Order: sequence, then structure tokens, then C-alpha cells
Amino acid sequence: MIEKLFKLKERDTNIKTEVTAGITTFMTMAYILVLQPMFMGAAGMDVGAVTVVTAILSAVFSIFMGLYTNLPFALAPAMGSNAFFAYTLVAGGVVNWETGLGMVFISGVVFILLTIFGLREVIVNLIPKNIKYAIGVAVGFYIVLLGFKNGGLMTLEGGSIAMGDVKSPGVLLTIIGLVIVVFLQARNIKGGVLIAIILTTLIGIPMGITSVPERLVTMPPSIEPIAFKLDIMAALKWSFFPLMFTFFVGDFFSTLGTLLGVSAKADLLDENGDLPEINKPFLVDAIATVVGAVMGSTVVTTYIESAAGVEEGGRTGFTAVVTGICFALTVFITPIAGMIPSEATAPALILIGLLMITGVKNIEFNDFTEAFPAFATITFTAFTSSISNGISIGIISYMITKVMAGRFKDLNWGIYILCIPLIAYFFVV
Repeated sequence: MIEKLFKLKERDTNIKTEVTAGITTFMTMAYILVLQPMFMGAAGMDVGAVTVVTAILSAVFSIFMGLYTNLPFALAPAMGSNAFFAYTLVAGGVVNWETGLGMVFISGVVFILLTIFGLREVIVNLIPKNIKYAIGVAVGFYIVLLGFKNGGLMTLEGGSIAMGDVKSPGVLLTIIGLVIVVFLQARNIKGGVLIAIILTTLIGIPMGITSVPERLVTMPPSIEPIAFKLDIMAALKWSFFPLMFTFFVGDFFSTLGTLLGVSAKADLLDENGDLPEINKPFLVDAIATVVGAVMGSTVVTTYIESAAGVEEGGRTGFTAVVTGICFALTVFITPIAGMIPSEATAPALILIGLLMITGVKNIEFNDFTEAFPAFATITFTAFTSSISNGISIGIISYMITKVMAGRFKDLNWGIYILCIPLIAYFFVV
């Protein structure tokens, strides 16, 4: 049945590999079960209810993604939009959290409509091939940056980037984990990323980094305090539309970057750098955001950490299903998921980022009008810690560079139109 559903042999994989990949993806994403409640708690929402909703949404839509698209992508509440929701909108006094959820709901409905009418796929097809290659590389650098930050190897001091304190236990554990994952990768040991995360987590116990819970199994609290509490009518104000636009553009290009970047690593893209039937994962992503808002969550999106499972050999939707099952189990064993420290997953992210950066060889660096936009995509993603910023700048610079070179034939009308909302995005933010 599994072979018939997921076509494992066709994609040169097997059940054992997919299960390992799914667990690996879960372990690199498990931090959301801690961070999402923390952010939403700052917005005045019930922390226990948020934890359960986060686990349920991640489980249901990761499984839905796997079954509907047969792609190894997992979903969960998006980092970035949750901080914007909690601190800019709610804590900043712009709206209450019920109205904020209404704004997320409206943004998700727009996503669904654009997907149904095929406009999201049209936008993807408008993006130049070299920009698509650059997106995969940019995602690689973004993942490396995420690993450095999560592991404490990089700090921001006075607005400048500095090396983390290697004498601190957290940074030391990250370095130990990095040594372990590099050793396992160099030896071509199957499941190396997962093994490295587990070993690093265990080593973190005597170092005081990994917290061992008093109880392994707990009954989940009620989601009643936040479910079905969104206020859609209050969100329908003209002054709120620029804020919803921020949700929209951020999620659109973050999802796009994840789909193209991770698919490139999994060899799922066609000769034009496109993901066949990309509207399917787009639709799942959009429905997840709408349902998430109803249940009491911020934007739910496809996770860049799906690359961890792909690196372990995950090539089908069975990987996503396994990840979803792991999230479903955490409704009762949340303390175990909370054991995994960021220092244990950081080395895995650094390694995965390195392996994704290799796609830079496909970019046409001999043509400046192609090379500069690709360069802009990569650097703005890396140095602003935003996939959305990188892709937006890349597309805008592609149009400007081609116009300045007088190569108008390389552009089509769609690029000009697409650049209008992208330029507006930076002024709205």
C-alpha cells in the first residue's frame, strides 16, 4: 500500500530511509513546540492551548502534504510571522490577538484564491531560471545562518557580527555536535544527521544544556481558550491591508524559496528549475494558514527544515507523513520534544546548508545581467536573514539590470508587473 501511495521505488528510496528522514525533519523542527507558545504568550494567548494547536496543525498538514502532493515537505507555524504578530501587531498595540488572527485568515483566503486560479504558478514561471538556481543557494546560506545563530556560534554585538564564546557550554556543545555530524558524513553513515542530533542531545545532559523532564507523558490541555476566537470583521479595515500584505508577501516567497530550494536538493525540479505541480503544495500551504487562523495560530507554512529529511534520503510524501505522526505523538509527550536543544540541531542545519550551496555551479556567472541578480538574491537572503527579501530583491534587480543593459527582449510584461508589488513590499514593511 505504501509503495502504491508514494512510489518509493520510482524515486529510489525505501520505507526505512523515509522513516529516518521523517524523524530527522521532526527533530530539526521540534523547537517550534517551544518557541510558538513563547511568542503567542507574549501576545496574551494561552500557552498550553497554543502548544497543543501547534502540534495538531503541524501533524495534520504535514500528513496532508505527504498524501496529497507526495513531496517530503513538513509544515508548522512560521517563524518570523509569529514574531511580527506577537510583538509588532499585538504587543505593539495595533490590534488584539483575535483581530490579528482575522488578518491571518484573510491573508490565507487570498492565498487559496490565487492558487485555485493558477496565479501563484504563473508568478513562479515568471521568475528567471538563474534566479531559481540562486534561490536554492540562498536557502542554503539561510540554513547555515540559522544553524550559526541557534548554536550560538554567531552573535550580534553593537550591530556587528561576532564569534560566539567558545568557552560557553552551549557553543561548546554545538562544536561537539558539528564534529560528530562531519565525522558521520565523511564516513557516509546512513542516518548520520539523525544520529548526530540524538548523540548531541544526550551529551548535552551532563553539560546542563539538555533538560530532562520530570514526566515523559502528559495529558494535553484544552484548546478552547484560543480556538474559533478570530475576529474577521474587525480585521476588514483599510488601514490593516498593508499589514496583511506583509503576511502575504513574506509567506508567499518564503514558501516558494523552501519548495524550490529543497526540491533542488531532492532532484525534483525539471530542466527549467520548476517544481512540477507546484500548485499542490501551494494549496496545502494556503489551506493550512486558513485553518490555522481558525484554530488560533499564526501563518502555517512549509518548513525549510524539510531539507534535513531530504539530506537523509527522503524523496516522497511518506517522509512528511512520518514527520506529521511524530508531531501528533507530541500532543502527549511534549516534554520529550522539548528536550532537544537548539545546539543539537544547529550542526545538522550547518551541514545541510553546505550541501545546498553546491547548486551555485548552475548559475551563469559569465553573463553579468544574469549573475548580478542571482548574487543579489543570495546576499540579501543571507545578510537580512529573510528569504522573502532575497527573492524580492533578486527579481527587482533582474528587471533593472536588464533594462540598464538595453536587453529588453530578455524581459516579458509579467516581470514589470511583478516588480510593482515587490517594490511596494519594502515600503510597507
